[in-house]
Amino acid sequence: MERIAVIDFETTGISPSSSCRATEIAVVMLENGRIVERYQSLMNAGVRVPAFIEQLTGISNAMLRTAPSAERVMNEVNEFVGCTPLLAHNAAFDQKFWDFELGRIKRTRLQNFACSLLLARRLMPAAPNHKLGTLTTFAQLPHTGQAHRAMADAEMAANLLAHLADELRHKHGVQELSHDLLCKLQKVPAAKVGEHLQRYR
Repeated sequence: MERIAVIDFETTGISPSSSCRATEIAVVMLENGRIVERYQSLMNAGVRVPAFIEQLTGISNAMLRTAPSAERVMNEVNEFVGCTPLLAHNAAFDQKFWDFELGRIKRTRLQNFACSLLLARRLMPAAPNHKLGTLTTFAQLPHTGQAHRAMADAEMAANLLAHLADELRHKHGVQELSHDLLCKLQKVPAAKVGEHLQRYR
């Protein structure tokens, strides 16, 4: 499978706006099932972190006061990612913030997002639920740090992607894995996954 950029944001809320912004981003580059590069930074977007978000993430207003600007961080991370295909766990969330923060520096996303949450629903139906921490425990993957911090979550999502790739190879007999296959598979009804994957054997 080609190089994939696995991304995670921490934010002040669930939907980006002038008052709801990103506070941290991490990206790990996954190649052949291994993390080969990392980028992480807090980012100061000039908005206040609500108390319940600070309690959830551990990211405080004091930490953000000395963090680099959101514009600087997004320029750096955009250069780091380039045209590499993207993946996130619950990608609908991270995609919204990626597009919003890129838009503020007058950049546009060039690639699709694959979603490890949607893929896990199709490939790990026996899991108790499809939260990242639950899937990590269920698959006996390493917990990489504090949940709800961007680097720990990005690394866990990358490890989960490597596990899902192994499932596709060994359980479903898929020979050639690609980001495009993942994007297509995440839209297939769970009951039809086996039938859909026959064409890739």
